[in-house]
Amino acid sequence: MGLLVVDSVSKSFKELEVLKQLSFEVEEGSVFGFIGRNGSGKTTTMKIIVGLLKADAGEVYVKGKKVVFGETPTNKVVGYLPDVPEFYGFMSALEYLHFCGRITGMNTTDIERKTNELISLVGLQESATRRIKGYSRGMKQRLGIAQALMHEPTLLICDEPTSALDPQGRSEILAILDEVRTRTTVLLSTHILADVERICDTVGVLENGHLVLGGKLEEIKTKHRRDSIIVSFDGLDQAALKTLGESLRALPYVVQLTALRDVLRIDVGSVQKDGAALFSELASRKLTVLNYQVLEPTLENLYMDVIA
Repeated sequence: MGLLVVDSVSKSFKELEVLKQLSFEVEEGSVFGFIGRNGSGKTTTMKIIVGLLKADAGEVYVKGKKVVFGETPTNKVVGYLPDVPEFYGFMSALEYLHFCGRITGMNTTDIERKTNELISLVGLQESATRRIKGYSRGMKQRLGIAQALMHEPTLLICDEPTSALDPQGRSEILAILDEVRTRTTVLLSTHILADVERICDTVGVLENGHLVLGGKLEEIKTKHRRDSIIVSFDGLDQAALKTLGESLRALPYVVQLTALRDVLRIDVGSVQKDGAALFSELASRKLTVLNYQVLEPTLENLYMDVIA
């Protein structure tokens, strides 16, 4: 059994069915990317996991213990960063983390140690004594990660942690989460696929209320790999490129061919088997090849395939 198990969970809001027997597991030590478009039910799922929403059907288990709505014993091992974290603006980051430590039952020595450690981890040393109401969105997100880690959780849940941040802010948050993975399992919800590819090792794609794709990221890429080649040429205008494409499309090993502005995308049965034959064919036509690139599978391509 995984550290987190979501088993056949359904949830509706009046006539809107958001989750439809959703099931997935998050293994201990992994960074799980929970992917879906805005409004797909990611936040609803996370609120059910931490006991803030009641599922209509199904069960959720954290570390083997059942999550019960309104009762949160499982949250002793869960850290939660909501999509828009709220703080007491009159407090400083130091005061707020001390407060979080006290309400979780930590002793004074551990509170002091953990506060100093986390302030350093999230890069708020220079702002630790400033009032939180003056913090930027990125600084609040960093403080949110610190509070979620205060009680040393086994599972850290982050709901859209890089949403609405500028590129530098996103990079800083992802770097923190990448470092955190050495001490806790992470569930990261997002619709930003580049963030998932940067730090996640397993993924789950939520669409129409259930998981349409899930597993280890590299295994998924290998399984759904497309043998595609991108080729660009010197001296061919779009008309000539289109004519060339129509000719190459007739080759027996070409599965599909698409003309994209000044390049051809050619899907073949096997790059290893057919790539050399294609290159020889292009050379025999005395074409000057500027670029010949095997297209690696991306999470974006897979995502668009499964939600199409």
